[in-house]
Amino acid sequence: MLLIIVVLLVNLQIETSVSLTVVVPPDPIVAHVGSTVTLPCWISPPENAGALEIRWYRQDQFSNPVLLYNHGKIQDVQEESYRNRSSLTLRSDQSGGLKDGDVSLRLEKLTFQDKGPFHCYVSGEHSYGSEEVVLKITALGSTPVLSPESLDDGRVNISCRSSGWYPEPSVSWTSDEGRDLRPGGTSHTRGADEMISVHSWTAVSLSDAQLVSCSVSLRPGELKEGRLDIQGIVCSGPWKALFLTFLICALLGLVGFILFKYRHKLTGKKPVKEICEEETMERLTKEEEPKKEPDCEEGSLQILRKEVVEDINIEELRKHADEITIDREHSHPGLIVSRDCKMVMYRPEYKPTGEGFPYELCAFGAQRFTSGRHYWEVELAQINRPTKNFWIIGVLKHGNFRSKDRSALTPSAGFWFLCSDGPYGFFTNTAPLIRFSLTPRPERLGVLLDYDHGQLSFYNVTERKHLLTISSRFSGSVVPLFNPGVGDKSPITILDWPKPVESAVELVVKSSDNPETVESVAESRQSLTTAQKA
Repeated sequence: MLLIIVVLLVNLQIETSVSLTVVVPPDPIVAHVGSTVTLPCWISPPENAGALEIRWYRQDQFSNPVLLYNHGKIQDVQEESYRNRSSLTLRSDQSGGLKDGDVSLRLEKLTFQDKGPFHCYVSGEHSYGSEEVVLKITALGSTPVLSPESLDDGRVNISCRSSGWYPEPSVSWTSDEGRDLRPGGTSHTRGADEMISVHSWTAVSLSDAQLVSCSVSLRPGELKEGRLDIQGIVCSGPWKALFLTFLICALLGLVGFILFKYRHKLTGKKPVKEICEEETMERLTKEEEPKKEPDCEEGSLQILRKEVVEDINIEELRKHADEITIDREHSHPGLIVSRDCKMVMYRPEYKPTGEGFPYELCAFGAQRFTSGRHYWEVELAQINRPTKNFWIIGVLKHGNFRSKDRSALTPSAGFWFLCSDGPYGFFTNTAPLIRFSLTPRPERLGVLLDYDHGQLSFYNVTERKHLLTISSRFSGSVVPLFNPGVGDKSPITILDWPKPVESAVELVVKSSDNPETVESVAESRQSLTTAQKA
């Protein structure tokens, strides 16, 4: 009898000493803030975990778990910050779930408070096991903004700024030839939300590079890059050298202007203006078959400027004008849209969600285009107010109505636009980012969408100049895009469809057939003068 009792005690001791083997990855799990992540944990060898207790908890928080599974279901006992954010999940598509011992944890809407160790604890009636999974949180910041400043020694000091990073990123400078540039300094600033802003700068000679690149990165494959064309920057030197240079340029310019002005008399050829007008008429009015051209990168920027830039025939462009109105239903709630759906500006109480341009503040045209040429104009200057400094004008693929980050506003995602970012100049949403200047700043902007030929062109209507053309390939319906930005009080105003303007001779002929009062004739002539000036 005594022998039987001893044998039973030994068997019980052996049974209770058996432990569960819990397995987790050896390396930390890395995920971006705001994303969803899986923390893998499983039992080896596999066994059905449906009847076991599964407890995920943070350091020293065993009784206040992230998630508790027991008696075949998720229990209500839980740390409040993880409620509706945590659940059991599969560690891979091949996993059999609980019946195969997979007890992995799924976390949603990650915050910086989620970084650190998580304990995976599994226990049965006579055994248990526990392992630790380390979670690292990262944040990929904004595209670097590069701004130049001329130095007295002929070099250019370039500043690079970016925000919204975690942890602290590294910064590297390179030229267009791939040569590393030494930074003059780099500083990091941590905000109240733990996000890190970085500021770096370097001095470059104009003879050393055409483009300068600033790359901000967390690790290989996780970087943002900004570029700046420094050849268009005029450096300021000593005043005597500047005056001499200016004088020489002025004399050369005067000689060139005289030769240009009278060259058709010397050569017997037509003036360039006549040639340009004929080309414009042919390009805009004839229905041509698409020309066979080399394939271009989607969203590439082509500055279509001739050696001698002549005035654009705005009247020819207006023959393709469409009546454009704003779609109230899909406009951002932070915008004010006028009753006639022709004007948009930001609400004074609106607070941007981050630093830099508020890309989310978008309004969209109610008209959809799938073929042909379409033209519209927007007013960017108001009486007694300075010209708008912040705006986005362009088109987007219908349905792409929400985005908060410029990195998502790409031609491949269905966005094509020109942006004015105040003191940081102008840029298009090409990759990589290249900024440039426009002088004078447009007061009235014309937009020509040539859907069939894959071109989006912008014009300074006041100066009657072509600014630039974006070449791409459109598919599906595209709609006009408007973003008034924040930082200035002027709205974006969509102008009414320009009507054909009758000449003064036609007015006189009509007046003889159908007599008008003196006041009516004067009013018609005044309207004609105003329209011609526009």
